[in-house]
Amino acid sequence: MTLHVTLPDGSPLELDDGATVYDAAAAIGPRLAKAAIAGRVTGASDGDPKLVDVTAPLHDGDTLAIVTLKADDPESLEVLRHTASHVMAQAVLRLWPGAKYSIGPAIENGFYYDFQLPEPIVESDLARIEAEMQKIVAEDHATVRAELPVDEALATFGKGPAGAAGPAGPQPFKVELIEDLVSAAEAAGEPVPTISVYSQGEFTDLCRGPHLPSTGRLGKGTYKLTSIAGAYWRGDERNAMLTRIYGTIFPSKEELAAYLEALEMARQRDHRRLGRDLDLFSFHDEGPGFPFFHPKGMRLWNAMIDFWRAEHVAAGYDEVRTPQILRRELWERSGHWDNYKDNMYFTQIDGNPYAVKPMNCPGGLLVYKSRRRSYRDLPMRVAEVGQVHRHEMSGVLHGLFRVRYFTQDDAHIYCTPDQLEDEVRGVLHFMLHIYAAFGFSDVKIELSTRPEKSIGSDEMWERAEGVLARVLESEEIAYQLNPGDGAFYGPKIDFHIRDVMGRTWQCGTIQADFAMPERLDISYTGADNEEHRPVMIHRALLGSIERFMGILLEHYGGNLPTWLAPVQVLVLPIADRHAAYARDVARLFCGAAEAVGMSGGAPVWVEVDDSSESLGKRIREGQLQKVPYILVVGDREQKDRTVSVRERGVDKGDAPLECVVTDVMDEIRERRLLAAP
Repeated sequence: MTLHVTLPDGSPLELDDGATVYDAAAAIGPRLAKAAIAGRVTGASDGDPKLVDVTAPLHDGDTLAIVTLKADDPESLEVLRHTASHVMAQAVLRLWPGAKYSIGPAIENGFYYDFQLPEPIVESDLARIEAEMQKIVAEDHATVRAELPVDEALATFGKGPAGAAGPAGPQPFKVELIEDLVSAAEAAGEPVPTISVYSQGEFTDLCRGPHLPSTGRLGKGTYKLTSIAGAYWRGDERNAMLTRIYGTIFPSKEELAAYLEALEMARQRDHRRLGRDLDLFSFHDEGPGFPFFHPKGMRLWNAMIDFWRAEHVAAGYDEVRTPQILRRELWERSGHWDNYKDNMYFTQIDGNPYAVKPMNCPGGLLVYKSRRRSYRDLPMRVAEVGQVHRHEMSGVLHGLFRVRYFTQDDAHIYCTPDQLEDEVRGVLHFMLHIYAAFGFSDVKIELSTRPEKSIGSDEMWERAEGVLARVLESEEIAYQLNPGDGAFYGPKIDFHIRDVMGRTWQCGTIQADFAMPERLDISYTGADNEEHRPVMIHRALLGSIERFMGILLEHYGGNLPTWLAPVQVLVLPIADRHAAYARDVARLFCGAAEAVGMSGGAPVWVEVDDSSESLGKRIREGQLQKVPYILVVGDREQKDRTVSVRERGVDKGDAPLECVVTDVMDEIRERRLLAAP
């Protein structure tokens, strides 16, 4: 029998019965066969393409694309990285024969695997594991897929009728995963599935694949183990703490070297390190996941908020403030109780159940309901710099990026259905303007649609999704569709900003919500004197102020634009006799700030260091503190009423004091940016 397969360009390919993806690649050409790592197959009766191994058999009528390893093909990179995780697990089991292995997925830029080890390991052990991985690569074991009945799969991992154990001994985590697959099938009334496993040499793993054809295809010098961390089994702190080993791998040595260089850059710019070195914030065991902001950190915080408030006033927003704790009944009515309670904190007041707010919107709705509203009041734009609390597992806490309390720069816009499209368009442009002001002009946009767990009618969702899509398309803004990732109450547009290291961060969001106004029964009186239901736009711009601060610190490496710097000018007298002039210089800056009416009455942050340390040491300390302007004053400067200017480490020479003050104040007032170093 002959198989008829269609290639991506529509051309036919005839193969012998039983032919595999590899056979198809070989029929096209030997170079393609050598490069093939997987196949993308669409069955004649199945419209969804599936990624399969090169050893997978083909069927008559299949459409086939041969997958080769490419840096711009996420699926091929996932095959590479998933195989690397298996090779790493095999190496760990060789070095620590009593190890229990759990899961090891591919992730962005790399992979990890979680282990329960017979003894603790440290960073220096990573080199040993890499060396063992290289042996496994050199041995070039074929990766072989098998579909096993449940009993055989359980026996493979140490739980069988006779209590047999696989080559690596009993593996309880694998057994638990298999039993969960069986339970899920039985609960759904479906047949018990066969279990797919992959073997390479003596190592066998529970996996759906696909994988590289052999371990040798990983290559030499294209991977690197990067770190060790702790992780609870299945992310649950009630379960065993495991050792997670992270690694990275790329198609070539050059791509790996570029990534490791970027990783080192990110390490040097780590906001946690900068927060400590610049005395901005700290974390303490007395409040895990709760940041403590120091005076200099509050200067940066207030500079961000002063700008945020001024821009919102100009854009027609009013500001409100709502309580931290509200009755459970409100969260039940809003839908948060059913959809979000696992992330909430609770308490009791006078014997009644209350919850600490994880979001600001229900409180904002109560503000709206506090009086009767007319169509003439709409659109009503209400902003809140509101602190929220959300429970996060301790294992995922990460500096300012993942915390248990943060401040959301929320806004809620209440409008008529006819106003919705224009309001979404206005918020879209407002967001892009704010990001550009902080130095982020490369913004990726996603449209996320209805999730599986949601509230509201089909009609509401269709209408809301249609408005968001129309705005993006009418503005000719490219976007990626993200099906099923909307909020539980409405679809959303998400904004991802790209930093100087090429990383993207999801910050802002625009959510169109027809459901919550109905659940909390808010209305407005229309021109017809009848009651109507408004539409609600949920909008966070920076997202979390704390997280955005961390992004800013890493983007600029701590060398913030002058208007954001916690110390903007440092004045250094050469000797004691110059201290009075140095203080005069500082007072002139402060007077200039007051004279020009700095936004929100914010001062200019000027410090005088007249300590007994040498001038060179004080200059170095100022540069380590990332102070934009260091002004040195001595006999000549005092006599001529000048200052010797060092701007971000560059000696600019002497300049008239009044000119320097004017230039610096203009830079702050205009919020000028600088290229991120």
